[in-house]
Amino acid sequence: MASKKKQSNQPKIENRKARHNYHISETLECGIKLVGTEVKAVRQGKVSLAEGYVRAIENPPSLQLHSIHIAEYPPAGPKQHIPTRTRTLLAHRREIKKLAIATYEKGITLIPLKMYFLNGRAKLLIGVARGKQHADKRQDMAKRQAQRDIQRAMSKKL
Repeated sequence: MASKKKQSNQPKIENRKARHNYHISETLECGIKLVGTEVKAVRQGKVSLAEGYVRAIENPPSLQLHSIHIAEYPPAGPKQHIPTRTRTLLAHRREIKKLAIATYEKGITLIPLKMYFLNGRAKLLIGVARGKQHADKRQDMAKRQAQRDIQRAMSKKL
């Protein structure tokens, strides 16, 4: 009998292009301040993380999420949120300062990787990233293709 996987009713919102375009050195899970209609839209999965970025400010410590599009929630009527407004992220002071110092280095940026709910609260996984060059992307694609070929060869032997 085939195993049954539990289906979650929570959306899986990921920035799939992030790992293709960036080297991710470390990640941090942080909370996100949302208004009511935003929460409902996120639960429906109507979020685009692809264009977003995070700005870390050292003094006073704060994390700001920019350019994330959360679609409007139609049943809310005229009381809608602004889809691309700047949102505040919630993290400990020491973590914010650490991220702010990391971004001083040239070529380092903070990008959103994944948005999800944990115990009923919206969480955002952000990554410290360095952009990949075109050659790096080709090397990664060649490695993936080699792994696929190895897996095919191994499955045919058995």
